[in-house]
Amino acid sequence: MDLRSVQQPLKEQYRREPGSSRITLRAKGSETATPMSCSVDLGRALYQAEAHTGVGGSGTAACSGDLLLGALAACAQITCQMVAVAMGIPTEHIEVTVEGDLDLSGTLGVSKEAMVGFEHIRVRFDISAPQASADQLSRLREKTEQYCVVMQTLLRPPGLQTEWA
Repeated sequence: MDLRSVQQPLKEQYRREPGSSRITLRAKGSETATPMSCSVDLGRALYQAEAHTGVGGSGTAACSGDLLLGALAACAQITCQMVAVAMGIPTEHIEVTVEGDLDLSGTLGVSKEAMVGFEHIRVRFDISAPQASADQLSRLREKTEQYCVVMQTLLRPPGLQTEWA
C-alpha cells in the first residue's frame, strides 16, 4: 500500500477546505438483559461489554477499562505503523502493549480514598527495526506520540459535558 497516495488527496482537501477535516465520532451504549452488561454501537461495529469480574461481571466480554486500553493500543499501533511507513523506516515488527492499574475499591465505593479510574497507564512499544538509525527511531517515537489521537486525548483531556434526558 502506498500511504502517501492514499493520504495526499485528503491532505489537499483539508488544506483547500479546512472545515472538511472536522468529524464527530459516536458510540452508543444500550442496555441488555442484565445490569452487568451492555452493547456498544460504533456505527460500523457492535461490541458487547460488561462489568469487570472484580465488580461482579462474568468475565465473558471486555470491560470498559479493556475498551479504553484497547483503543489506546490500537491507536498507538496504527499510528506507529503509518509513521514508520511515511518516514521510510524499515521495520520487521511493531507491537504495542498497554497496561493500566486501578483500585476497584474506589469503583465499588468501599474506599473514599481510592481513586475511581486508572491511576497509571503504561504503553510499551516493541519495535524491531535493525536497519533504522537511532535518529530515525527517536523521530519515530516523537511523531508517533505526537499524532496518536487517543494518547494525546489522555495526556490533554478534552472538556467533557454530560446531559441527562
